[in-house]
Amino acid sequence: MKKRVKLTFPQHLIKEPVIFTMAKKYNVMPNIRRARVTETAGEMVLELDGKEDDLEKGIKSLRDQGIQVELIEGDIVE
Repeated sequence: MKKRVKLTFPQHLIKEPVIFTMAKKYNVMPNIRRARVTETAGEMVLELDGKEDDLEKGIKSLRDQGIQVELIEGDIVE
Protein backbone atom coordinates (compact mmCIF):
# COMPACT_ATOMS: atom_id res chain seq x y z
CA MET A 1 0.00 0.00 0.00
CA LYS A 2 1.19 3.54 -0.70
CA LYS A 3 0.32 6.77 1.05
CA ARG A 4 1.37 10.27 0.09
CA VAL A 5 1.93 12.65 2.95
CA LYS A 6 3.13 16.17 3.58
CA LEU A 7 5.20 16.56 6.73
CA THR A 8 5.81 19.85 8.50
CA PHE A 9 8.62 19.61 11.04
CA PRO A 10 8.98 21.67 14.21
CA GLN A 11 12.31 23.48 14.40
CA HIS A 12 13.83 21.16 17.03
CA LEU A 13 13.38 18.09 14.77
CA ILE A 14 14.78 19.51 11.52
CA LYS A 15 18.22 17.92 11.99
CA GLU A 16 16.97 14.65 13.50
CA PRO A 17 16.75 11.42 11.41
CA VAL A 18 13.03 10.96 12.07
CA ILE A 19 12.21 9.55 8.60
CA PHE A 20 15.04 7.01 8.78
CA THR A 21 14.04 5.97 12.30
CA MET A 22 10.37 5.58 11.34
CA ALA A 23 11.29 3.60 8.21
CA LYS A 24 13.50 1.16 10.13
CA LYS A 25 11.19 0.71 13.11
CA TYR A 26 7.97 0.19 11.14
CA ASN A 27 9.33 -1.39 7.92
CA VAL A 28 8.12 1.51 5.76
CA MET A 29 9.90 2.56 2.56
CA PRO A 30 9.92 6.35 2.13
CA ASN A 31 10.35 8.03 -1.24
CA ILE A 32 11.07 11.74 -0.89
CA ARG A 33 9.23 13.57 -3.65
CA ARG A 34 9.90 17.12 -2.53
CA ALA A 35 11.60 18.81 0.41
CA ARG A 36 12.29 22.32 1.66
CA VAL A 37 14.41 22.65 4.75
CA THR A 38 15.87 25.78 6.34
CA GLU A 39 17.32 26.47 9.77
CA THR A 40 13.85 27.28 11.13
CA ALA A 41 11.37 25.26 9.05
CA GLY A 42 11.08 21.92 7.33
CA GLU A 43 8.50 20.60 4.89
CA MET A 44 8.62 17.34 3.01
CA VAL A 45 6.34 15.47 0.64
CA LEU A 46 6.81 11.71 0.86
CA GLU A 47 5.37 8.62 -0.70
CA LEU A 48 5.32 5.90 1.95
CA ASP A 49 5.14 2.25 0.89
CA GLY A 50 4.41 -0.66 3.20
CA LYS A 51 1.70 -2.71 4.88
CA GLU A 52 -1.31 -0.63 5.90
CA ASP A 53 -0.85 -1.38 9.61
CA ASP A 54 2.87 -0.45 9.44
CA LEU A 55 2.06 2.79 7.62
CA GLU A 56 -0.49 3.77 10.26
CA LYS A 57 1.96 3.03 13.08
CA GLY A 58 4.72 4.98 11.33
CA ILE A 59 2.49 8.00 10.71
CA LYS A 60 1.29 7.90 14.32
CA SER A 61 4.90 7.89 15.54
CA LEU A 62 5.65 11.00 13.46
CA ARG A 63 2.59 12.78 14.86
CA ASP A 64 3.51 11.74 18.40
CA GLN A 65 6.86 13.52 17.94
CA GLY A 66 5.10 16.76 16.99
CA ILE A 67 5.37 16.49 13.21
CA GLN A 68 2.28 17.69 11.35
CA VAL A 69 1.21 14.96 8.91
CA GLU A 70 -1.27 15.67 6.11
CA LEU A 71 -2.48 12.96 3.74
CA ILE A 72 -2.41 14.24 0.16
CA GLU A 73 -3.48 13.15 -3.28
CA GLY A 74 -2.04 14.37 -6.55
CA ASP A 75 0.73 17.00 -6.58
CA ILE A 76 3.26 14.23 -7.23
CA VAL A 77 5.25 13.95 -10.44
CA GLU A 78 4.96 10.36 -11.67
